[in-house]
Amino acid sequence: MTAPDERYAGFDLPGEAAYDEARQVFNLHAPVSPAATVTARTADEVRAAVRLAGERGLAVRVQSTGHGSATARPMDGALLIRTRIREPVAVDVRRRVARVSAGTLWGAVVEAAAPHGLAAAHGSSPTVGVVGYLLRGGLSFYGRSAGLAVNTVRAVELVTADGELRRADPESDPDLFWALRGGGGGFGVVTAVEFALFPVAKVVTGAAFWPVAEAPGLLEQWRRWTEDAPREATTAMRVMNLPKLPELPSVLTQGPVLCLDGVVTAETAGDLARAERQAAELLGPLRAAAAPLLDDWRVADVSDVPATHLDPPDPVPVHGDHLLLGELGTEGVAAFLRAVDRPGTALVVGELRQLGGALAEPDPAGGALSALEARYAYSGSGVPIGETTEKAIDEHTAQVRAALAPWDTGRTAPTFVATTGQPQCHLDADAVRAVDAVRLRVDPRGMFRGDIDRGSSALA
Repeated sequence: MTAPDERYAGFDLPGEAAYDEARQVFNLHAPVSPAATVTARTADEVRAAVRLAGERGLAVRVQSTGHGSATARPMDGALLIRTRIREPVAVDVRRRVARVSAGTLWGAVVEAAAPHGLAAAHGSSPTVGVVGYLLRGGLSFYGRSAGLAVNTVRAVELVTADGELRRADPESDPDLFWALRGGGGGFGVVTAVEFALFPVAKVVTGAAFWPVAEAPGLLEQWRRWTEDAPREATTAMRVMNLPKLPELPSVLTQGPVLCLDGVVTAETAGDLARAERQAAELLGPLRAAAAPLLDDWRVADVSDVPATHLDPPDPVPVHGDHLLLGELGTEGVAAFLRAVDRPGTALVVGELRQLGGALAEPDPAGGALSALEARYAYSGSGVPIGETTEKAIDEHTAQVRAALAPWDTGRTAPTFVATTGQPQCHLDADAVRAVDAVRLRVDPRGMFRGDIDRGSSALA
C-alpha cells in the first residue's frame, strides 16, 4: 500500500504556510483539517490536482471562501482543493448574463453589474463566494420577485472525477445541469458559472431598530403585512443581542433590540414612486406604533444592498440552527418571540426571514431545487466565545426548535443550514434518487462524495 506521505507528495501539508492559507474558513468555530491542500488558480490547475488525486486514490473536497465549513463533513484523509481562480467578472449587458470564476465574491459581481442598472440574486454578505451560494439554492433580498438564486444559473463549468473539464447547460448534459442546481454537491470541482442578471434602477432599503419591549406588537403588525406583501419586497425581522463594540452605535447595545431590514425594488426609474409607497405601507404603521431607536431606510442604489443585513465583514465564530416554517399566525409569532427573547440568552440573533412570492414557485426549467414551500425561514445563532459555549447555544436553539415545532415544515434551505448536526432536508426521495444517478455517472468511485450535503444522497 502506498505510504500516506507519498500519496500527498506535491501538495501542501500541515505545518506549511500554503496549507494554513488554503484551509482558512469564515466561521472560526468550524475549522477544517484535510490531510493536504492545493490552491488552484486556473481550471488547468484544478484538472491537474483532480487527476493526481485520482491516480493516488484520494478523496477530494472543495472550498472557496469557507462560509459553509460548519456544515461540511470531516475532511480527514482528504485533499482539499481551494478554488481561487478569480478572473474578472464578465457582464454581457445585452443578454443580462454574468460569467464568474470559482473564488469570485458577490461584492465583485454587484460592483460589475450595478453600473449597467443590473442586479444579481446575491446573499446578504458581499464576502460570500458566488459558486457555493448559487448552486445550494441562494436566498436573496430580491428573492420574492426573482426567486431562488439557483434558478438564475444558465451554465456550469466543472472538472469531474476523470479530470475532464465539462460544461453543463440546457443543451450540453442537461441531466448534470439539473442535478448541479440544488442537488447537494459532490459532482466535481466547479470552475465557472454563468447566471442571469435582472434590471433594478433603485431600491428602498435599510434597517430600523426598536427596543425589544416593543416587539410583541411590531412583530404581529409585520406578520400581518407579510400575508399579502408585494412581491417587490423581501424583509426580515430579527431579535438581536448585540455586543458592545466600538463600531456599533451605543443605542443598539444597551439591551435586546428588534430589527426590521430588507429591500423593496424599483425595476425602472418610473417604478420608484411605487417602491417608496410600498415601503411606507410597511414602515409607516411600525414607526407610528413605536419610535425607532435608529432608522436608515432610504432610497438607495443596488450597490448598497449587500450592507443592508449588517453581516460581519471579517471571519467570526458562529454556531446556530435553522428551520423552514409554515404560516405562523399570531400564535406562531408569539412563540418565536418567547423562545428567542430570554434573559441570559446565548443567541446573538434570532431571525424570521420573509419567504413566499417567487421563492415558492417552482421553475419549470429549474434544477433539483427550484422553490421553497415555506412562509418564513428561521435562523438563530450565537458566538461561542468565553462564557457563551457551544453547549449553551445548542440548549437554547433546541428550546427554540421545540417552541416552533408546530410550524416546522421539516425542510431546510441549504444556505441557511448552520451545522452538520441539525436535521437537513431540501429534496424529496425521487429527487435524491435522480441526483444520485447523476453522481454515479460522473463520479463512479466517489471521489467527491464527502462534499455531498447531508440529506441529499443515499450514497453518503
